[in-house]
Amino acid sequence: MSSIKNDGIFRTVVKKVSPFIPQVEKPKKKITLRNKLIWTGIALLIYFTMGQVQLYGIIVDPANDPLAFARVIFAAQQGTLIELGIGPIVTAGLLMQLLKGSDMLKLNFRDPNDRSLFTSATKIVTLIVIVAEGVLYGLAVYGGSTPSPGHTGVLIAQLIGASVVVMYLDELVQKGWGLGSGISIFIMAGVAQAIVWSIFNPFPVPNFPELTGLIPGLISSGLDGNAAEMLFRSAPPAPTPNLPSIFGLGITSGILLLLVYVQGIHVDIPIVSTRYRGFTATYPIKLLYTSNIPVILASALLANAMFLGNMLWANFNPNNDSPFFNLIAQYNGQSQTPSGGLFYYMNPPGSLDAAAADPVHAVVYVLFMTVIITIFGRLWVELGGLSAKSAAKNLLDADVQVPGFRRSESSVESLLNRYIPSVTIIGGIIIGLLAGVSNVFSVFGTGIGLLLMVDILVNYYNLLVREQVDVHMPKLASLIGRD
Repeated sequence: MSSIKNDGIFRTVVKKVSPFIPQVEKPKKKITLRNKLIWTGIALLIYFTMGQVQLYGIIVDPANDPLAFARVIFAAQQGTLIELGIGPIVTAGLLMQLLKGSDMLKLNFRDPNDRSLFTSATKIVTLIVIVAEGVLYGLAVYGGSTPSPGHTGVLIAQLIGASVVVMYLDELVQKGWGLGSGISIFIMAGVAQAIVWSIFNPFPVPNFPELTGLIPGLISSGLDGNAAEMLFRSAPPAPTPNLPSIFGLGITSGILLLLVYVQGIHVDIPIVSTRYRGFTATYPIKLLYTSNIPVILASALLANAMFLGNMLWANFNPNNDSPFFNLIAQYNGQSQTPSGGLFYYMNPPGSLDAAAADPVHAVVYVLFMTVIITIFGRLWVELGGLSAKSAAKNLLDADVQVPGFRRSESSVESLLNRYIPSVTIIGGIIIGLLAGVSNVFSVFGTGIGLLLMVDILVNYYNLLVREQVDVHMPKLASLIGRD
């Protein structure tokens, strides 16, 4: 009864508030693939430009970055207009998916009105998260360095305003003007940029004589007769991580190939349409069934934990003299990287030198990442609407059935239960190991970044195939179902 009442309140609030929030209108006529790519490029160009515009009134300290752990996930740049990146959008989206998946919101996505209601509610929640994160981040991170409350207010306004622009860029792409999702394209482009920059960056590391990029460093070392030194490169002074090396390039290439291979592993369940006689297809259950959502959840949780731990240490244990707090975290000076305690083992070693100096830290970190990502994967299956029961209901709602099985939820659910729980656990272990090991070896673009980029690229490949089918065989496209 309470759930029905809350659902009624939810619908009433969303319907009253949504008319006051500007919307990006859907295109009134079909957009060609070429124009979609152009609009996507425009959105990406604006986003990259914002990443080059510094926030007014602050001084950036690269050694003191509370979001360093999550920059790749949130496609964020420290000290710029995209300081928060897509963080508020991702947070709001995950929150709404959890509410929907746990049935706290009674919505039927086959009903266009309910889909529209969910979209409007997500935008409202996103705006709330943007304001909350802008205020909290502005006060907690930069508030102490601004000369006056007025300057702090200007900083917070910049954070909120820029995040709203990012939200509308994402909406522009998703509403059909662009291709896919703005969030995905921003993450993918950010990781790709980091990889290219690791290879070709021509600038030297501050306070360190070597050139940063692999190719410039290889050329410089070759001219000096020290090309062999590029196989492994020692870590420069903190906070800079390992310099790109030939070994790092090899590990990065190997991880990329392995991820592409694992992405293609799936179990195919045959299905037939009950609406169109003779139409057969397969329902694939991928080994990486939960995709990269568990990685995002685990990394976001760790980033927030590190941020909170640093704040607690600064207020209650700045001298590392509390036995209780020392068990949780210890820090040296103003560094955001823990030097002891539980948080030390939850944070990647940061360089090969550090991993070699403390192999226990590296092993514990990899095991921790594997366990927590696997746990989040199992929880996401239940709360994100991916369980065998939910999948069986979705199949039947799509007017398909599995040959040889009765057309009932319990029958199809029993079949899916043979695979979904197993691939969830196995996939979680694989993703956790790849993410943990990649971060230990300091691969280009970070291990988590590579996971996200490969998953997004695979999704975009499938999307482009569907677009081509829509262009050349529109009847087939309408049959297989497109949003």
